[in-house]
This record gives sequence, C-alpha cells and structure tokens, in this order.
Amino acid sequence: MSAIIQNKRKIINDPVYGFVSIHNDLLFDIIEHPYFQRLRRIKQLGLTHLVYPGALHTRFHHSIGAMHLMKKALNELRFKGTEISDEEFIAAHIAILLHDIGHGPYSHALEHSIVSGISHERLSEVFLSKFNEIFGGEIEMAIAIFNGSYHKKYLHELVSSQFDMDRLDYLKRDSFFSGVSEGVINYERLLNMINVVDDQVVIEAKGIYSVEKFITARRLMYWQVYLHKTVLAAELMIMKVLKRAKYLRMNGEKLFASPALDYFLSKNASINDFYNDNTTLSNFASLDDYDVFSALKVWVNHEDKVLSFLSNGLVNRKLFKIEMNKEEIDASYYFQMKETITKTMKLSPEEVDYLVIKDQTSNYVYHPGSDKIRILFKDNTICDVAEASDQLNINLLSKPTTKYFICYPKTI
Repeated sequence: MSAIIQNKRKIINDPVYGFVSIHNDLLFDIIEHPYFQRLRRIKQLGLTHLVYPGALHTRFHHSIGAMHLMKKALNELRFKGTEISDEEFIAAHIAILLHDIGHGPYSHALEHSIVSGISHERLSEVFLSKFNEIFGGEIEMAIAIFNGSYHKKYLHELVSSQFDMDRLDYLKRDSFFSGVSEGVINYERLLNMINVVDDQVVIEAKGIYSVEKFITARRLMYWQVYLHKTVLAAELMIMKVLKRAKYLRMNGEKLFASPALDYFLSKNASINDFYNDNTTLSNFASLDDYDVFSALKVWVNHEDKVLSFLSNGLVNRKLFKIEMNKEEIDASYYFQMKETITKTMKLSPEEVDYLVIKDQTSNYVYHPGSDKIRILFKDNTICDVAEASDQLNINLLSKPTTKYFICYPKTI
C-alpha cells in the first residue's frame, strides 16, 4: 500500500482578509511547528480586551495576516519589474511570518519583569536560529532578510520599517477586533502603490493620501488603544505582579506556577542562556497567556498582600486609577500618595513601590531619519512624506509626544 502524501497547500479563512493561502511546504511546516502554534495562545493586544472586549485576537492571527500582505507586496513588485527570485520570495515570507515569534505572554510586560533586559526582537533571533537548525539551514536567507544583512535591503524594509507588513496588518487587524474605526487603513491602495527605487521601498505619489491616513491612523490607535490609559494601568499591574512574584520566588517563597513559569520566576535568564541552554528556550517556548493567568487566579488568595492585591485586581478587573498629564507629576504629590497607601494598607516602603507608579510614556508617530516613508513622483524624484504631504502637517507628527502619569489603587 503506497504512503499517503499530505497536501501541505492549505487555506486559512481570515476574518480580516478572507482566504489566506499557505502556498509552500516549508511555510506550512513552520506554521505547524509547536513554537509557532504557541502564538495561538498569546493575545496580540495583551490586556486591551479589558477595555475593548473584542480585542481577543492572537499573535498567530497577526503573523498569518502579515505573511498574506507580504505576498501581495512582493507580487505587486514583481508585476512592476522588480526581480525577486522564488527563493527570496519564500524567504521574505518566512522572515515576516516569524517576526513576532519571540513574544512572550503579555509581551512587553514580560520583558520588564521576569525576563528582564531581553527584548522580544532578540528572542525572535534565537528562535530563527533554532528554526534554521530544525529545517537543515533552509531559512538562512530569511534570517539575513530579518536582521537586515541581506544585500536587497528593500526586503528587510518590508519586514521592519516605518512602512512594513507588520504595521499594515496590526493597524488593520487591531482596528477590526477592537472596533476602533479610526484605525482603518486602505491597505490595498497602499500595496498597489508600492515600488522599489535604488533598493528602497517607495510609495508612488498617487498614494500619498493613503500614506497620510496610515500615519494618522497609527497616531489615533496609539492613544486610543495601545496607550489608552486604562490599558496602560492594566499592563503596569501585570508587570508589577510578575516582578513581585519573581522577588518572592527568588527569596525562597513557594508559589503556584506552571513548570515553565516557575523556571523564569526562580532564575535570571540571560540571552546566552537562550542560545546555549536548550532548557531555557524550551521553557520559554512553553510559556503563554494561560500560564500567567492560571497563576494569577491562585495568587489572589496568597498571603502576600501585594501579590494578592494585584492578582485580584487583574482577575476581577479592579484596575488602578491613572492620572495623565502633559507636565511631569509633582514629586510631593507622588510621595503623599505613597504615604497614604502605606498607612491605609499597612505596607512597608518596599511594598508600596509595587502599588504607586510614577512614569512617562512617549510615542513617535512618524520618525524621520534614514528609515523614512519615501514618495516617488512622476519625474522620478523621491521625497520624504513629511516634506511631500500637503494635506496634513506630518512634520508635527514626527515629534515625540510624551505624557506623564501616576498610577495607584482606585480605592484610595
């Protein structure tokens, strides 16, 4: 009896784009791998669903969507005469498919708590290296495109730049699932206007208004969704609860945690550990939103006041109050708030630092520099969109917006 050959050409029904085809065996095998399947268990927007209940989509959704847009972009460039080999075509798909593979549960909160000092970009590089081992060196070109060392620089720009397939997808997708229509962009128009000149991605001048909308939508999504003050409060709380859990665990306290979560609570893992110790990478690859939230549900009843208070706030949506200002928070107000909470909750000075947070957040909507969005005019001149735009003052959006805040328990 002959062996059954599995058909690896698959179609995924995506709620944003419709049918997305997996058109290559290697892409299919990468998606099927447990490292990638883990992204199904990590929400794209962390705790944003506590403000926008529909924002429950995952990093798996986003990665598949970004790959779909990469296919559209590369086909458009081929149609306009840009030479892209079949190997480069697939390598660029792999690079964008795996661009977020290094994200942990609640992503940035994890980077600033239990896996401190190691960005998800560095961890993505670790995973890419491991995938290259697993698939016998078949993704070396994808790694070069991902890190910008490949000689065709425009391929890297499609993966990571101010106009890349990552941003195009997350704006469209996050807007769709959160219900914030201000973030809607015309991605089809933008991709129809894409071209390459002097090894750089450009947008034909006919698409300039779509670029303006893209930049404006990004600004609105940042302040209305990604940096919404209640979302920010929730993210600070999960960062602090994980820091508290790690502090207790490192000081000998036994805590309920999955083996993967306990591994990172009980040790300080370095980037070298990820590269050289299979146990570290294996545990990280097992870590997802479920590990963290399962622990929070149990920590609600822990005898440590701080751990219990923060866990209860996240599990039952009793989120901190946050005050945001254009000016820096007055130091005397901050210390007065700390003193009030110290007395009310009978905490030590060290403990109160987990519950009163003074910080700032900044956002560049458009960052002019070497990585810019270039507009191609009919006379073949190329201009930065900040200079070419006549509808909106993009120059204003190219300056960082900084907001200062203080965050503390609402009951105080």
